[in-house]
Amino acid sequence: MSFNNINEQIGKYRWRICALVFFATTVNYLDRNVLGLLKETLANDGVFGPVKALQELYYSYVVISFQIAYAVGMLLAGKFIDWIGTKKGYAVSLIGWSLAAIGHAFGHTTASFGFWRAALGISEAGNFPAANKTIAVWFPKKERAFATGLYNSGANVGAIIAPLVVPWIAGHWGWEWAFILTGLIGFTWLIFWFRTYESPKNKLASGKLGQAEYDHIHSDKDEQEAEAKDVSASKVSWFRLLRYRQTWAFFFGKFLTDPIWWFFLFWLPAFLEGENARKIADYLANNPGYAGENADIPGIILWPLAVAIVYTVSTFGSILGGWLPKKFINGGMDANKARKTSMFIYALFPLTVLFASRLGEINTWFAVFTIAIACAAHQAWSANIFTTVSDMFPKKAVASVTGIGGMAGAIGGMLIAWSAGLLLKHFAELGKIELGYGILFIVCGSAYLLAWIVMHLFVPKFKQISDL
Repeated sequence: MSFNNINEQIGKYRWRICALVFFATTVNYLDRNVLGLLKETLANDGVFGPVKALQELYYSYVVISFQIAYAVGMLLAGKFIDWIGTKKGYAVSLIGWSLAAIGHAFGHTTASFGFWRAALGISEAGNFPAANKTIAVWFPKKERAFATGLYNSGANVGAIIAPLVVPWIAGHWGWEWAFILTGLIGFTWLIFWFRTYESPKNKLASGKLGQAEYDHIHSDKDEQEAEAKDVSASKVSWFRLLRYRQTWAFFFGKFLTDPIWWFFLFWLPAFLEGENARKIADYLANNPGYAGENADIPGIILWPLAVAIVYTVSTFGSILGGWLPKKFINGGMDANKARKTSMFIYALFPLTVLFASRLGEINTWFAVFTIAIACAAHQAWSANIFTTVSDMFPKKAVASVTGIGGMAGAIGGMLIAWSAGLLLKHFAELGKIELGYGILFIVCGSAYLLAWIVMHLFVPKFKQISDL
């Protein structure tokens, strides 16, 4: 039976919920990307101090303040959302990060920007635990990876929209308004969230959800049996969750693979700009009399366009990442094997990035193509690794476990940023920065296979925990 036929027969209210989570994730990444796009504008306005030589250092302090707060926030947000409930928890998180985004407009020093950046990090951390729990509540296992892929694609959409609107706002009305207007968007989402979201049980009672769709959402027998045994639905402590191998499987899966996304997010523009600079230098060395525009030199690319293409391809990867396990399950494969097989396939595609540096020497667009494949594979992997939490844990613990894994990913992101900085600094001093990127691409390409092996060793089969 086709996807559309199923929705026609049983209803599609759950996809309305998925759309809300998608837009929240889009806003999340839109607010997150404003700072990087206005880096030069803010530096010229003295936000990172008057001394040019120190501005990069002070900017890094602002970035790190976000990452540290995001790591801490991931751990706290999951527990908070499991405690207060999805509807209120998601709303509190979004209100927090919208106010923090707006707050940047009133900060004109490194210290004040660091404060608002930390506030943004700790509040934005609530998005994925809340989103993951929402999908677990509203979708059966066979649809969760697809729904997760859809909402997770909002991260790419936010990253694509930001460079299209933020510089224009800043150029016409000032950089302060770029933070204010993007921050205000989240409050519009709140109206629809409070009007639309309730638990499936409450929506059924109000007549907004049909019995057929309610039964479809609750069609996983193992989950229903586990919930029937635990009628109290008591809260679960972090310490108890850490006793389970399933928690550590998710922890290390995120720790090993999230940093790859962070690396491309922060270093891809620098890599592409560096490739352009190398080609310009080589061309001028071989053509000393050249007096034309650098943009006309063979091999030079418009790197902002390349970045937008990478994120666009990643969007399709996120959606297709959830589609494949669903297809396997519909074909008769059990959910565990479908998830494991899909994740193994996605772990193979990032290996293409091993050739990025070498291909970039031939044509930078070849390097962009391999990086786009790797980023799309990451989003496909991400859609499934988030879903493993609801595969293995009861709904009352989903947000908490997601937060633990998110914290691990954020810590890994800080480590790769620190390591990349040291490594690239070393090879830049040697005049061989492309070798530094080559080493980093080896790490990026192999991380997913390593994570798949580690997760498989911890949890040979993704199945619901029965004693939590």
